[in-house]
Amino acid sequence: MSNKLPNYLRTHRKHAALSQEEVAFLLGLSNGNKISRHEHSACVPSIEALLAYELIFGVPPRTLFAGTFEKVEERVTERAQELLAKLAVEEPSRLTSRKLVALGRLIPGTEILRHEVP
Repeated sequence: MSNKLPNYLRTHRKHAALSQEEVAFLLGLSNGNKISRHEHSACVPSIEALLAYELIFGVPPRTLFAGTFEKVEERVTERAQELLAKLAVEEPSRLTSRKLVALGRLIPGTEILRHEVP
C-alpha cells in the first residue's frame, strides 16, 4: 500500500507562493473554489486544467496526481493482464501480435508473448 497523497497540488501551489485565487485566475476561473476542490480531490480536473497545472508548476500530471496515478496504473495493469490472458489463446495473427506487444508494455516484468504468424 502506498502512502502517496491523491494529489500534490497544494504542495506545489504553496511552493510557488500562489493563492488558490491566483491559480484560478491563471486557469481562467472566477474564484478559487474549483482549485480547492481539485486540491481536496472533491472533483476531477479537466484535461485543460491538468495541462495548465503542468505549465504553472512545471510538473507533469502523473507527478502532481501521484496517488491517483498509482491507483489508475494498478487498475489498468490488472485489466491488461486479463486481456493478455484472453488474447494469448487466440489464433496467431499480426494484429494479435501487435496487441500483445502493446499490452506487454503495460505490464512490468512481463515477457512479451510472440505468436508465430504463418
